[in-house]
Amino acid sequence: MVRKFLRLTILLSVVLLTFSSAVYAATGDDEDKTGFIMHHVKDSHAWHFATIGHTHITLHLPVIIYSPDRGFEVYSSSSFVDPDTHLFGKEHNGYYIDDHDKIRPVDESRSIVDLSITKNVAMLFLVLAVMLYLMLSASKHYRRHPNAAPKGIASFIEPIIIFVRDEIALPNIGPKYKKFTPYLLTLFFFIWIGNLLGLLPGAANLTGNIAVTVTLAMFTFFVTNFNGNKAYWKHVVATPGVPLPLLFIIVPVEIIGLFTKPFALTVRLFVAITAGHIVILSFIGLIFVFESYAVGLASTLMVVFINLIELLVATIQAYVFTLFSAMYIGAAVADHGHDH
Repeated sequence: MVRKFLRLTILLSVVLLTFSSAVYAATGDDEDKTGFIMHHVKDSHAWHFATIGHTHITLHLPVIIYSPDRGFEVYSSSSFVDPDTHLFGKEHNGYYIDDHDKIRPVDESRSIVDLSITKNVAMLFLVLAVMLYLMLSASKHYRRHPNAAPKGIASFIEPIIIFVRDEIALPNIGPKYKKFTPYLLTLFFFIWIGNLLGLLPGAANLTGNIAVTVTLAMFTFFVTNFNGNKAYWKHVVATPGVPLPLLFIIVPVEIIGLFTKPFALTVRLFVAITAGHIVILSFIGLIFVFESYAVGLASTLMVVFINLIELLVATIQAYVFTLFSAMYIGAAVADHGHDH
């Protein structure tokens, strides 16, 4: 099993090196030999996979724009690609995509709402599709064989569900854990699958996008505070046992603490995943910077090693995000009657 895992990781690393070379051929030049790093990390209106010769393998995603004067408009992002440079910059029907991959109207006085399906949004749909397939397949097995031992996907999913329930939800939330276990399971599988798919060559940096991590953190924030009991809010706005003069210090700190928790969740996941991608691609970029076989061999070995670590980090970050969410929820629903 370990040998298969190592072989798979090495194969993944080699494919990643090959893929990055193809992206470099499309985006790099003599002055910017590491441009493919930010190309991979950032979001985009096109999903570029590789360049073979003069052929660009790119999935052009739909551009969806709403404006008060025109209503909804839908285009392919290929409409904004300059045929000479193969980059965004061409104007189309009064719009263009700027250097930051943002849709802009040519007439700056117009207001628009960009509802486009970007690379990260497409990756989001892919992660959700994988989650649905795994869960529905496991559910189908249990419906057909309610008393049989799990097999196939069900045998893979069940230990993870039991682990999240027994090692995360129950110890940190307590007797009310059943109410919040489905949410915690959704969090864990979404982050974990997103992290793993993000390591594949050509994949989008979904869980390394701060908009995604902010949204996940805000879900935990709302779940926590909407379910907070009387004792929880009493500790926030009038901490028991604290002298009145100190309340003027403690209460603002408690209120600030409500918002630092989702902030910590946001930054932890965003930084861990983005940093991992940048480190791997930086070692690949060294090959093109030094153009040396020795550097290429050393970089390849480092990429294989870091890929092994990233597979571990992908799981750890899903676990940590879910664990801290359970801890915050547990603090909000716990009985604080003993504090008097």
